[in-house]
Amino acid sequence: MTHLIEHLADLTGFRDREMLDVTVVRAIKDMLQPLGVGIYRCVGEPGAERWLTRARQGPGDVTATADPPWMPLAALPALDDVPGRRDCLKRAEVITLGEPAQLSFFPIATEREVIGVLELETAVPLTPEGRRMVSAVLRIFGNFHDLLDHSERDPLTGLLNRQTFDAAFMKQIHSPSIPSAAGAPGRRTCAAGAAVWLGVADIDHFKRVNDVHGHLIGDEVLLLMSRLLRSSFRYHDRLYRFGGEEFVVLLDCLAGEQAALAFERLRVNVERFVFPQVGQITVSIGFTRTEATDAPSAAFSRADKALYHAKGLGRNRVMQYEDLIHTGTIVETKLASSIELF
Repeated sequence: MTHLIEHLADLTGFRDREMLDVTVVRAIKDMLQPLGVGIYRCVGEPGAERWLTRARQGPGDVTATADPPWMPLAALPALDDVPGRRDCLKRAEVITLGEPAQLSFFPIATEREVIGVLELETAVPLTPEGRRMVSAVLRIFGNFHDLLDHSERDPLTGLLNRQTFDAAFMKQIHSPSIPSAAGAPGRRTCAAGAAVWLGVADIDHFKRVNDVHGHLIGDEVLLLMSRLLRSSFRYHDRLYRFGGEEFVVLLDCLAGEQAALAFERLRVNVERFVFPQVGQITVSIGFTRTEATDAPSAAFSRADKALYHAKGLGRNRVMQYEDLIHTGTIVETKLASSIELF
């Protein structure tokens, strides 16, 4: 029992979701000594979902391993490639396969949904006590995951909130270069030397939506906008709601042309979507390349200036800050320190 409490203390001591997955895998491996244990999440658009390994520890593994977050979707196993995981995810119940060695699949659930599957390989069937232990650890994991969501995510859209932006920004721009990989046709891939790009998207004339249709319809527009954001970017691009009708995206790619294509895809997807009771709306977007010396506020300010010019030129367009500097449309100003922002 003491050993279990120590593992639970480790679990609730982290705020990094990747470390949470690793800690759960370590705890189950240590307590039950299975042949292998792993946590898997389903990523990708509906109808084309793939399995991403969040943490896995097999026989003889000293530490848990995981798929890198930039792994191209096409390189990941399809949802139906692992029927046990698929059925566990969809039914939200424990699935057991195999004889005499067994695979047990446990749903990882929050208060709102099943967010993943824990896969456990054992030489003999799990005992009832073992099943209860795994289920108890996963319940605590799900509850703690909910607590993190309440503090890190916007309650309406489920996107990351503004309070989490600064730390994530600094971590992402200082991350090491990403190895190149072949991706699916028409999709961006990360490569060595990839830069981080910050985009600010603002719904055009959103006040008019609230004034004409009411705030409940306005909230529905924001919710649908968050879904369009998710479908327009890769599963590991970071999406934020900064408040009101303003959204922020952090993504990595080699060149401004690739970033522009990604933001243009969002603009087109919004323009083509028919919002219930409202009809068509548009979005204006400004974006910039971040630098290793950037403060979060400085990079955001540059993207916001590009957004301002997109609005001034008629809205429903994407503009890059660096292009505006190059053409002389705006004059770059260097901030001596972050104090000058206020």
